[in-house]
Amino acid sequence: MIIIDDLLTKNEVAQFRQQLSNVPFVDGKNTAMGMAAGVKNNGQADAQDKRVQQLANLLLSKLGNHPKVISAALPQRIFPPCFNRYSKSQTYGYHVDAAIMRIPNTPDVLRSDMSMTIFLTDKDQYEGGELVIQTGFGEQKVKCDAGSAILYPSSSLHKVTPVTKGERIAAITWLQSMVSDQQMRETLFQLDQSIQSLVNAGTAEREQLDGLHHVYHNLVRKFSQL
Repeated sequence: MIIIDDLLTKNEVAQFRQQLSNVPFVDGKNTAMGMAAGVKNNGQADAQDKRVQQLANLLLSKLGNHPKVISAALPQRIFPPCFNRYSKSQTYGYHVDAAIMRIPNTPDVLRSDMSMTIFLTDKDQYEGGELVIQTGFGEQKVKCDAGSAILYPSSSLHKVTPVTKGERIAAITWLQSMVSDQQMRETLFQLDQSIQSLVNAGTAEREQLDGLHHVYHNLVRKFSQL
């Protein structure tokens, strides 16, 4: 699980929230696949609405240019973001995201390697609504500040606990990585973050950084699937 702080600024969050307050929402069950439909109880912004599509494209441009998203996911394709809303008592029980998703209005499909939730409501404005992800170390509960996001493997069982007060609004999307192997993707992320730390610290010699970049890019070259 990778937390990305301040993916959106406060002003950008406010703009998304204002726009979403004026678009139609539909029953989230209509967009769930398979067994997930039986445990999904939320609202989802109508993806056929032009205003929702514009918001999705705006968020896509942010994701596609964010250094930490690129480092963590090495994205090849990103599903157009969806916007969901949980009011009081609404929830989404344990489920696993579909492995293969068809990108709307295209013949293309996407393999969901990583899932992402972008929080659009400040965590002190609602109660409940935690994203709970099952990991090898037990359940991990996540509730981030508005504008922040979490990336996690799409293969994970996860849920959203019932909202008991207020309203939770978020965007969700899925990413197909150029590197399908999860462990290698994590290794590449750790290596890239270490390189960036050394660059920012200014303590490493250029020759050392060149050597690390050489290793990193050759690993990407070896394990990427295009």
